Amino acid sequence: MNFCAACVMEEFKDVVLAYGQSDEYSFVFRRETTQFSRRASKLMTNMVSLFSSCFVFHWSKYFPDQQLLYPPAFDGRIVLYPSNQNLRDYLSWRQADCHINNLYNTCFWKLVQEGGLTNTQAEERLRGTFSSDKNELLFSDFGINYNNEPEWFRKGSVLIWKTVDEVTVNRCKSKETDEEIEREVVRKRRKVELLHTDIIGEEFWTDRPEILAKS
Repeated sequence: MNFCAACVMEEFKDVVLAYGQSDEYSFVFRRETTQFSRRASKLMTNMVSLFSSCFVFHWSKYFPDQQLLYPPAFDGRIVLYPSNQNLRDYLSWRQADCHINNLYNTCFWKLVQEGGLTNTQAEERLRGTFSSDKNELLFSDFGINYNNEPEWFRKGSVLIWKTVDEVTVNRCKSKETDEEIEREVVRKRRKVELLHTDIIGEEFWTDRPEILAKS
């Protein structure tokens, strides 16, 4: 999923951020994008079809011993948010949803796989519980501090652009000796960076003002 999202960003350079969790990915275009003349149907269909084809095309890289059992399909929708704050509220909701789902699933599968409960019994055990209850269950029954679980699962995946120095070696003739020499050339290049970090608080956005800035 993360690799497919990165492929989409490499193709659609106006995407400034992508956020993924579970089987969903959200892509944020810069405010002034003119991609496909801002036609919602063209943006959605091209991005979803590219994501889906990448998922199939690169499947064997990640699961070499597991064939796809049926053709996967992804749906999509375009949402136009009127302000940066509205956009941040949406992304905050997605990350909060990631935490809620992962905490529940961590408890559920621990109860089933290690606690000896059936799926129905595990669902009943967790019915009506709050986050504090689930944290206590994990710690008391299984010795797990949920805060120490991998951030990937607790916070999801964030893809952004990062400018890096790309070093290449060119062969050229020396002006002094006319001999062929190697010379390093450093160029600035944008590459997609994968993070598992908090995007609800202010720090992420303060450190990267270019994401929401007007171009």
